[in-house]
Formats: sequence, structure tokens, C-alpha cells
Amino acid sequence: MSVELHAMIPLAYAGGLWASGLIESSTDPSVLETSGRWLVVLPYSGAPSFLRFSTWANEPPAGAIGGWSGPSAQTWSTSLNELQYCTAVESTRQAIAAGVVYQANICRVLRTPLKVQNQDIAGLHSLLMQHNPAPYSAMVRVPELNLAIACASPELYLSRNGSEIASGPIKGTGRTSADLTDKDRAENIMIVDLVRNDLARVSATGTVEVAGLLREEQHPGLVHLVSRVKSQLVRGTTWAEIFDATFPPGSVTGAPKSSALTLINELENASRTYYCGAIGWVDVDNDQASLAVSIRTFWLEGDDLCFGTGAGITWASDSEKEWKETELKAKHLVSVASGHWPESKGKAP
Repeated sequence: MSVELHAMIPLAYAGGLWASGLIESSTDPSVLETSGRWLVVLPYSGAPSFLRFSTWANEPPAGAIGGWSGPSAQTWSTSLNELQYCTAVESTRQAIAAGVVYQANICRVLRTPLKVQNQDIAGLHSLLMQHNPAPYSAMVRVPELNLAIACASPELYLSRNGSEIASGPIKGTGRTSADLTDKDRAENIMIVDLVRNDLARVSATGTVEVAGLLREEQHPGLVHLVSRVKSQLVRGTTWAEIFDATFPPGSVTGAPKSSALTLINELENASRTYYCGAIGWVDVDNDQASLAVSIRTFWLEGDDLCFGTGAGITWASDSEKEWKETELKAKHLVSVASGHWPESKGKAP
């Protein structure tokens, strides 16, 4: 069977394992109360996908990964240019001054046409694994559902181990530790409070705790501030109830979440689609799960490749610096995506 034909077969990667042999798909979260290990995609906007595969393995099936010939880094367009993005930042600061929100995450979507036909998102995922390894790396390719996502996320949306549930919000980004400011730390703490409140909606009274605060994590080309919140679920809580309480993730929306969502809808002029949603796996039989916030994420829309980038806005924000943060988050990954898979020996993208 040719690589091109293999590239049309459903394939996924999450939790360090390759999933193949798609046997069931659903948009109903109640399937996560049945049995099996599921690949989960929760778009920021649109219907979710819950996919059950017959096989989870350390390696993909032979020939399952097709080629990738990436676009030039100069071909990308943005839903908000620098002036528009800075204007949105100032509008957010005005909303903060008026008491509408305390913080909001304002994003833009980058887009470029793919010049080469039969591009395989699994090839792009392989490039990302090689040149931007991430703790919550994930990929899904299901052509009949128009799913083609490659995620190099550093951020935990939710993990589960039995009755314990945890989240690892990221807020605060710089090139080096010296770039992190009091604004970054204050922003992180605000989102930690939001995540605590979200988890409390489905957790036993008194079990929500901050297990780590403002830890620095190094990632390719930048450093993040990361915190961790955990709790014990109320017995019998369903995944639908968990998602209702915690989605979309607080780190990519803002506080208060409902007001931030309204503001985001007013200021952003392009759908985030899969960006800022969640992707990962749920093992129903063992009450275990790991779902990433789908940041640092590429997806295909028709013949276009898309990528999202954004920044958290507070009263202390400087619009130009926030724009530069969105550029920083995109620069390395867009460069990686311009490469080729399989790579020529000894040649980096």
C-alpha cells in the first residue's frame, strides 16, 4: 500500500501512543462513560469528536505517515494585523477599567495556502516532534470527519487519575526568565483562581488545592509560568459535567469567564476553531485521562494551513508588548512548519 493511500487512513497520537483502526466516532460525551480508550477533540467552537481506536501502540503502522512540504514563513496572513490587535488590547483594557473583566485572552488566527497537494498533517506532526518536542503533543487525522490537527501544546487542560482531577494553567511568557514580570505573575494567579472555581463545581467540598504556583518551564524559544490546581471529583461525576464546568480552559478565555467570552467574541474577527480548545485521551476503564489545551496548534481547513496565537491582557498590558508576545509564540513553530518530512539527512527545517 502506498504512503499516499496510508495517509488517508485514520490515525492519531496522544499520550505517547499511536492510535489506529478507528472503530467508533461520536459527538456525544456520554460515550466516555462506556468503555475503552478514546481520542478526544474539543474545539473552541464547533462540535466535539470522541474517537475510539482498536489499537494504541508505541509506533505508528508501517507507512502510515505521509509527506509534508511546508509553506514559506512569508506566506502567512493574520486575522488581526498589528494595529488591529493593539486596538483590541486597548479595548480590553477599557473593559477592565469599566469592571467588565479582570483579564481576557485575545487571539488571532494565521493562515496560509498549501501549494503542494496531498499534504499529510501526520508529516507536520513528525516535524514538530523532532524540532519542538512538547509534553502534550497530539495529532489526529480522520479525513472523513475533516479532522487534521497537529498540536505541540505545553499546557495541561485536565488530567484524571481515579477521582483526582488536575489542571496546569500557563500564564506568563518570555524569551528568558528575565522577561517575566509582575504582570505575568499577577495574570497567572488570576487564572489559578478561575481554575480553582471551575474545578470546585465538580469537586468534593474542601478538596481543591493549588499544588504548584508560578513554576518556570523552559520550552523551545521561550519560557512559561506554570501553576497546578487539583481536587477530588464528586463521586459519579460524568465527563459531560466536567466539560460543562471547565471548558473552554480559563487560561485562554479570561476572568470572569462568561464576560471574557463575550468580549472575545466582540474583538476577534476569526473563529478559533480548534485553537484554544482541548485535545488528548480518556481511558474509561482505568479512570485516567490527559487533555491538553490546544495551543501551539496547526490545523487544515480545505487547502489552507491555520495556526493560532494570542496573549493574556490585563490592565498592566502594553499593547505593543502583547503583539510581540503573539509573534514570539508563533515564530519558532511557523519556522518548523516550513520544513519538509521526511527530512533530508542532516538538514533541519
